[in-house]
Amino acid sequence: MFGSMTMFLLYFAALIAIPLWANSRVKSAYKKYSQVPASSGMTGAETARKILDDNGLFDVTVEPVKGKLTDHYDPRTKTVRLSEQNYFKNSVAGAAVAAHEVGHAIQDAESYSFLKFRSALVPVASFGSNSAIFFIIGGMLLQFSELMLAGIVLMSFAVLFQLVTLPVEFNASSRAMNQIVSSGIIRNDEERETKKVLNAAALTYVAGALVVVLELLRFVYMYILMNND
Repeated sequence: MFGSMTMFLLYFAALIAIPLWANSRVKSAYKKYSQVPASSGMTGAETARKILDDNGLFDVTVEPVKGKLTDHYDPRTKTVRLSEQNYFKNSVAGAAVAAHEVGHAIQDAESYSFLKFRSALVPVASFGSNSAIFFIIGGMLLQFSELMLAGIVLMSFAVLFQLVTLPVEFNASSRAMNQIVSSGIIRNDEERETKKVLNAAALTYVAGALVVVLELLRFVYMYILMNND
């Protein structure tokens, strides 16, 4: 009993600690390198615009958005949105983030397979993420294994979405590095700092995927126990 309780507490401690650790890494890297000017002297907005134009994506717009680390690419409106600090200022972190979001725009233009797959998963993954826990808890309370299984299936779509997100994000970061180096936006001696920003950001996606996989495995284990009683 004591051993089971210890494992249970360690499990939930890991669920809390993993995302917190990843978020602290990305915030630390961003804070440090947002204070380091890029040698090009270009703002994040100028960086994004140059890479877009170099790739013939003249129809993609670049806009500022309020908040910190709220940067994203919106495929519906073909818009790269950069947080105001990255949009208006010149920094290594801003160049890295801007290039990463433009990487998504390039993926969109090239119909990158994982990006298309992830987009197709959005409706079912969203429904699964919001409703799975109710099916699972209902199945546990009512001792109705079929209801719990339905919740696990729904949750698996949300997990699949997180897993598919990994190659999308890693590929965008790879494209970002290639673009800002080849275009001369950063010098060779700035590559290390840029990679640190991109790698720290990637950790948040890895951590998120790990957490949802662990949760799914926990519910699968509980489902197996229910059916063995």
